[in-house]
Amino acid sequence: MVEHFVQDFLKRHKSDIRNNPKALMRLRAACERAKRMLSSMVQAKFEIDSLHDSIDFYGTITRARFEELNMDLFRKCTEHVEKCLGDAKMDKSQIHDVVLVGGSSRIPKVQQLLQDFFDGKILCKSINPDEAVAYGAAVQAAALSGECDQKVKDLLLLDVMPLSLGIEVIGGLMSVLIPRTTTIPFKKERIYTTHYDNQTSVLIQVYEGEGAMTKDNNLLGKFILHGIPPAPRLVPKINVTFAIEANCILKVSAEDMTTGSKNSITITTDKGGLSKEEIERMVRDAEKYQSEDRKEMKKIIKKEDGEGWVSKEEFERMVQKKRMMQSEDKTQVKKIKKEGGGR
Repeated sequence: MVEHFVQDFLKRHKSDIRNNPKALMRLRAACERAKRMLSSMVQAKFEIDSLHDSIDFYGTITRARFEELNMDLFRKCTEHVEKCLGDAKMDKSQIHDVVLVGGSSRIPKVQQLLQDFFDGKILCKSINPDEAVAYGAAVQAAALSGECDQKVKDLLLLDVMPLSLGIEVIGGLMSVLIPRTTTIPFKKERIYTTHYDNQTSVLIQVYEGEGAMTKDNNLLGKFILHGIPPAPRLVPKINVTFAIEANCILKVSAEDMTTGSKNSITITTDKGGLSKEEIERMVRDAEKYQSEDRKEMKKIIKKEDGEGWVSKEEFERMVQKKRMMQSEDKTQVKKIKKEGGGR
């Protein structure tokens, strides 16, 4: 909406205000007031004295035009709701009530899109959108203090992991032990092995992120496990354990199951971690570059002389995937030959 009126000012007065921070700030404030007016009116007007170059600016916008300008943003609301349901492994038919949160949920078009998404379900408007989060925090505080009735005690607030946690294996692949949206506290163990003969130590690098490759994820910490008896590749058994507590403290340990040699690292994932915006960006990027990740994984799986280490289950899956890819390649070659008349 601000950009709309910047262009309007330029068109009407042949003057660009984009290099005037103070003018932009005043225009943004006026647009914010107009946006709020449009939640209850079909048209909003505003005037700003001496906005730029001593020019007084008068703006008018209808609700229909406002919705047209912001439709891409409004549609993201339902996209986020759909993704949230997917992460929770729930269907929209399982939702009892839809509670609006935040001032922008008062926008009629946002409410209409949400109602349409939930197949006409009546939205809950009895709670002030500006106070909804505070209500929830108060209920949680009462539950934690124990000074509440049975109805509040029966409510359960579950923390989940915003990003997957795992370690780097052969070729820089991400081996996930704790998937994104896993409820915490949580503990997971997995057996890994060596990838080359007479390997006596392994570097364990802990990452968070949704990328198939660790280079696209965030390194949380690393340590080395020594004391692995020399043996042919794939023979040693190394037990890696990820344990995350409710306070977001992650402990990663590794143990050679033959000698009992151990090492571990403790990581406080909520300190110096990623911001909400960075987490959302990593999730979006992972979805966007899925096909590229698959191509890179294909190259790594086909490469047999790489150094690294991998779980036996993953090694078997890689072998199967390699065979499947080879089969797909042969099928594609046959198809091309057939289309080319057998040349």
